[in-house]
Amino acid sequence: MACSSIAMDRRALPISLHSIPKRQRPPDTLVSRNSGSNTNSKLHFRVRVQFLSGSYVHVHLNSSCGRNQLWKVRSDVKSDPYELSQSAPESFKFKEKLGVGAMTKDDDGDEFVDNALPWWEEFPKRWTIVILCFSAFLLCNMDRVNMSIAILPMSSEFHWNSTTVGLIQSSFFWGYLLTQIAGGIWADTVGGKRVLAFGVIWWSVATILTPIAAKLGLPFLLIVRAFMGIGEGVAMPAMNNLLSKWVPVAERSRSLALVYSGMYLGSVTGLAFSPFLIHSYGWPSVFFSFGSLGTVWTALWLTKAYSSPLEDPELRSEEKKLIFRNRVIEEPVKTIPWRAILSKAPVWALITCHFCHNWGTFILLTWMPTYYNQVLGFNLTESGLFCVLPWLTMAFSANLGGWIADTLVSKGMSVTTVRKVMQSIGFLGPAFFLSQLSHVNSPAMAVLCMACSQGSDAFSQSGLYSNHQDIAPRYSGVLLGLSNTAGVLAGVLGTAATGYILQHGSWDEVFDVAIGLYLVGTVIWNLFSTGEKIID
Repeated sequence: MACSSIAMDRRALPISLHSIPKRQRPPDTLVSRNSGSNTNSKLHFRVRVQFLSGSYVHVHLNSSCGRNQLWKVRSDVKSDPYELSQSAPESFKFKEKLGVGAMTKDDDGDEFVDNALPWWEEFPKRWTIVILCFSAFLLCNMDRVNMSIAILPMSSEFHWNSTTVGLIQSSFFWGYLLTQIAGGIWADTVGGKRVLAFGVIWWSVATILTPIAAKLGLPFLLIVRAFMGIGEGVAMPAMNNLLSKWVPVAERSRSLALVYSGMYLGSVTGLAFSPFLIHSYGWPSVFFSFGSLGTVWTALWLTKAYSSPLEDPELRSEEKKLIFRNRVIEEPVKTIPWRAILSKAPVWALITCHFCHNWGTFILLTWMPTYYNQVLGFNLTESGLFCVLPWLTMAFSANLGGWIADTLVSKGMSVTTVRKVMQSIGFLGPAFFLSQLSHVNSPAMAVLCMACSQGSDAFSQSGLYSNHQDIAPRYSGVLLGLSNTAGVLAGVLGTAATGYILQHGSWDEVFDVAIGLYLVGTVIWNLFSTGEKIID
């Protein structure tokens, strides 16, 4: 060390709750080596501390030779207040009593305590929430899309026609429709954590009960599928509520894109594994295996997640400052300003465009394997495998669109312009590629058109799906519940109408209806949408 002795005034050591150092030293390492001098090195100190369970304390020691030392301890239990005051001519063993980390050496050979947190504790907590929401949506679509594959052997076993198949596919949306607004109100008032946990458990149990209900009879199957929709109906409003509290504006598009890409990868996983499970163990195995995964997720969610950064006792102060930068800490919602919400044109643009968007999306989600089987001549395994490509394209495009949108916002482009551009791609892209399906002559080109349609559709995650948090961040759960109710109506009507059209018409007519709605949505979105906050 640069000086042969160190002396400090007998006063309390200053304690800082910020600026976590990368390399920290305990007081005993302040004792110098003589370097040829007979002068005794002494450290005089006086400290009064009470540690709270799970808390960190960072101690800053200012030495007389101008060299600052920093170190940190963590308390595992709450202690009584106590005071230490003495000299330490050789060494100081305070670190042993408080459980300070292991000793190591710096470049000069001096020992120090390396108390840096492991990477999984330093990982941003807001992105932990995002990843857990991503995994919930992965399970959501795994449990939803497996019916689109299992319906083929089930319809053969139970002798269902196209109209009955359409009825079964649409029954999911009956329950899904009921809990959109209710889920949004519930999430905004009691917190998204509990609401999302309820949803995952509910739909997982309903998934497991599906084979039993099918064997009991069609009415029981319709009821169980509707119950499954009730659970999945609260997921989107709860997630939107959580992300509106946890994710800053500059990361909004990317976080939402990642979460929604969980839906697409869930479709990929469900479509890829369902044929294998059906061939190996029979169609009931799909529902039993996929449904059981929800319990694992729920156990992890309940121990790691919080509804708001204000509720998380382990959230680091630096991350909390980042989350709340440029916005005030908002009080929990107690009442919903329905008049203010329903009187705004951008809200109705969002609701209408959600309907137009979901008509085409849900048709492809539920009927694509049937299209591949009936029109392109693919067998069960091929239908499942070729259905994977469009969903993989969506997962990639959603994250690409999120990165582009956040980059444009960070470079100064208005949020309104970004939302309009991204959603226009999400409408016009699918409209163009679906219009080409009647002109292609090979299965490969048909699959390519489907992939491009779905890929461009995914840009909607940075358009209308991000807009709820833009225009009403405090009521984003309720607002998503409103717009997704319209989207679910599109799923109910579109899925059932597709079965009816196919029984009396052709696939070209099915796609023509979707194309028309995409074009209507494009006009309405560009005329009335905004990216500015309109409801406080």
